Amino acid sequence: MNELSLQTLEENTSELGDVGFPVQVYYIELSKMYMQRIRWHWHLEIEIIIINHGEADFLTDEKKIRLRPGEGILINQNVMHAIQPIDDTANCSFYSVVFHPAFLFGYGNTVMSSKYLVPVISSPVFRIKELNERDPALEQIMDLTNNVIAANLTKRYGYELVIKSYLCRLWILLLEQVIPQNITKTKEITISTDETRVKDAIIYIEMHFNEPITLEQLAASIHISKSECCRCFKRTLQVTPIEYLMKFRIFRATQMIQRNDPEAHSMSSLAFSVGFNNASYFNKVFKQFLGCTPSEYKRIIKNDPANDAGPFREFQI
Repeated sequence: MNELSLQTLEENTSELGDVGFPVQVYYIELSKMYMQRIRWHWHLEIEIIIINHGEADFLTDEKKIRLRPGEGILINQNVMHAIQPIDDTANCSFYSVVFHPAFLFGYGNTVMSSKYLVPVISSPVFRIKELNERDPALEQIMDLTNNVIAANLTKRYGYELVIKSYLCRLWILLLEQVIPQNITKTKEITISTDETRVKDAIIYIEMHFNEPITLEQLAASIHISKSECCRCFKRTLQVTPIEYLMKFRIFRATQMIQRNDPEAHSMSSLAFSVGFNNASYFNKVFKQFLGCTPSEYKRIIKNDPANDAGPFREFQI
């Protein structure tokens, strides 16, 4: 089992590193993560989260779900989500099982994929599924997930096959009991226009964050007006586009400091590298969001390299 590192979570477009065995189990302590939370993201893999200690809020563009110890959430492909603790003074920890669904049916196996894979990943009613012990089917999914975690921890000979068997049984439960069989009788749920637009805007920001970006340019990149761009971000992430941009730039700055990047040796060079043309303003924004200056943050990391979090003010990127 891997303890999820900041770099693993924040940099990989895919959360998996092994195409041959695209399954990962992470143990995550929010207090050790950037801003003590998992920032807004999405991925091509299915993810199952089981809360181990403390409580956390699971966020999508349309709802917030309070998760307590022993509860969990199952997340479909490409669903934008974030996780934050309800209390930054009490640590929250959880397990995350991440796997690519094609692993279960064989890459390129169109017959198996069409019959068993597509009905789940393209279901108009399945974006997330809350997991608890009150429903027998959901309890079985949680039990199978815990079995995957245990098998990954021990890594006995043949554990990959054991894990695949657990995931196949889990998938059958999704097909038979969790995903409605007759979706024509179920109210259709589609990805919101807001989520699609915000995803595209986030991609644009991540590609151009170190360049001068105006609200007008960001809005134009997703083909809407400036005012509608602001409304989309507010409705979906509860922040403005420019606030998200600034937070992402500070996030990149913390990464460069943690890796001892050559550009981070000079605060003015660091500021320029993440899109600020004024070192004084960079220091001001950095302290506004993190409660310390870049130089102070650098000393924190140098004195305690294992401390990914530091004294952060509460906010989500």
